[in-house]
Amino acid sequence: MKTQRIALFLLAIFILSGVAVYFKSCQKPSETTEITNTIDLVPAPTFNQDSAYAFIDQQVKFGPRVPNLASHKACGDWLVAKLKQFGAEVETQDFVAYTYDGKKLNARNIIGSINAKASKRILLTAHWDSRSVADKDKKDPNLPIDGANDGGSGVGVLLEIARAIQSAQNKPNVGVDIILFDAEDTGEPESFTGEHKATSWCLGSQYWATHKHKENYTAYYGILLDMVGAKGATFPHEGTSMQYAPMIVRNIWDIGNQLGYSNYFKDEDGGGLTDDHTAVNEIGKIQMIDIVELRVNDANTFGAYHHTHGDNMSVIDKTTLKAVGQTVLQVLYQE
Repeated sequence: MKTQRIALFLLAIFILSGVAVYFKSCQKPSETTEITNTIDLVPAPTFNQDSAYAFIDQQVKFGPRVPNLASHKACGDWLVAKLKQFGAEVETQDFVAYTYDGKKLNARNIIGSINAKASKRILLTAHWDSRSVADKDKKDPNLPIDGANDGGSGVGVLLEIARAIQSAQNKPNVGVDIILFDAEDTGEPESFTGEHKATSWCLGSQYWATHKHKENYTAYYGILLDMVGAKGATFPHEGTSMQYAPMIVRNIWDIGNQLGYSNYFKDEDGGGLTDDHTAVNEIGKIQMIDIVELRVNDANTFGAYHHTHGDNMSVIDKTTLKAVGQTVLQVLYQE
C-alpha cells in the first residue's frame, strides 16, 4: 500500500507538472524575448565605437573609393598602413577585373594577418570600395557615393577589432586574417536594361577565392561584415549563410543576444544574397557567414540610403557599430 501511495503521489505530481507546462506554453511570449543558448563568456577586450566611427569618417574623407581613382589608391595605402600599425602582417593582392560593361579596373585586395603562426584561423572580411554611381538616387545618379555604411562601416569595425586585439593583454587563441576585398560594388545599375548577373558583383572576393594569398589557405570559418553601421539596422539570418554554415550563424547570434544586442541580431529569416561570402563558400570552400543589414518586410531592404548620396556619415550610428564589433570580438575570444 505504501508503494502504491508513492506511485499515486508521483503520478499526481507528473500530471500537475504537465498541466503547468501546458498553460505556460500557451502564454503569449513577450515581444522582447529572444531564445538563445547560454554560453559561458570569456573575458574579451572592449570594442571602442568612437574609434570605429573615426575610421569610417577617415575613409569617407578620402573621397570615392572607386578603382582607378586617386582617392581609391590613397585610401588603400592608408588601410595598409593602419593594419601594419595594429600589428598585422600585411600583403596586397593587385588584380585586374572588368565590370559588366567591359570597363577595366585596377583593383587591390588588402590582407592583414594577426598571430600568423597560429594554425587555427578565423577569417574576417569586408569590402573597402564604394559604389561608382548613385543609381537609386534621383539627384546626380551617375556620380559616386560616399559609401559610409556600404563599405566603410565593415572596414571601420575590422580596423577597430585589430586595434583592440593589439592593445589587449590577453590575446585570442586563434589567428585572425582580415581581408578587405576590392571591387565589390561593381554590378549593374538599377537602370541597366540588359541581363543582370550575380558575377558582376564581388569581383575582389571572386579573384581571391581562385587566387588565395597563401597556397592551400583555409580557415576554421569566416565572417563577412557588410553595411553594419546604420541607425536602426537589423541583422537577420542571411540565406546563403544558413545554407553553408547554419551552426556558425546560430553561435554568433547567440553570443550577440547574450551580450545584450538582441535588437540587432534577429533570429529570423532575412533571405539570401550574393555577397563576398558567396565566392568564399562556393569557390574558396571556406564556411563564411554574412552579418548584413536586411530590413525584413520593408520595401527598402538595405535601408533608404542604399546606393544613394544619403549613404554618408549621417547614417552611421555608434551603438550599431558597438553591437557588431563587440559581438565579433567576443566570438574570436570564445575560440
